[in-house]
Amino acid sequence: MANLIIICGPQAVGKMTVAESLRDKLKYNMMMNHDSIEISDRIFGFATPAQREFNSVFRRTAFELAVKHNVDLLFTYVCAFEMPEEKEYLTKLADLFQSKGGNFYFVELSADLDTRLARNETPHRMERKASKRDVEWSKANLLNDAQRHRLNSDSDEIWFENHFKIDNTNLTPDEVADLVIEKFGLVANEKEEREYRFGV
Repeated sequence: MANLIIICGPQAVGKMTVAESLRDKLKYNMMMNHDSIEISDRIFGFATPAQREFNSVFRRTAFELAVKHNVDLLFTYVCAFEMPEEKEYLTKLADLFQSKGGNFYFVELSADLDTRLARNETPHRMERKASKRDVEWSKANLLNDAQRHRLNSDSDEIWFENHFKIDNTNLTPDEVADLVIEKFGLVANEKEEREYRFGV
C-alpha cells in the first residue's frame, strides 16, 4: 500500500522546500507540480493543448504507478478552492490511494503576500523551476492568480479527514515538516537514498 501526501498552497508559499524536508525525513518519493509542467513545456510549448494533455497524463501515470508499486509519494499542488473540479480531482486521488489500503494526507500551507513575493525570488526556486527565472513574469503571475483565485481554503473549510492547515510565514521548512510528521504520526521508510532522491 502507498501513502500520498499533498502539499498544497499558493505560489511561492514554500511547498517545494517543505516537501523536500518531508522527503528526506520520511524517505518518501517526491513529485513537484513543476516536474510535469517543465518537461511538458519543453516538449510541447507553454500552455498549448498538447502541453496540457501531456502534463495530465504524466501526473496520472505517476500516481497509478506509485499505487501499483507501493511507493509513498509527496506531491506539491496549487489549488483554486473556488473551483468544484479541484475538489473532484483531489478526491479521486484520495480514492486511488485509499482504495488500495494507503492513506491520503492534505497539507495546506499559507503565508502573507510579502513573504511569498520574497520567496518567489530565492536562488533555490530559480534553480529547481526554470519557468520562474523570468522574475517579472513570475511575480505578475503570482499577483494575478492571487486576485483571480481563492488559493487557500476558508478558516472553517475542511475538505478531507486528514486536512492540516499551517501558516508557515514564520516557520522553516524543517519546522513545518516536523509538525506534519507529528500530526499524522508518520514513520520513516527504510530506503536507500538512491531509491527516493536519485540525482537530486
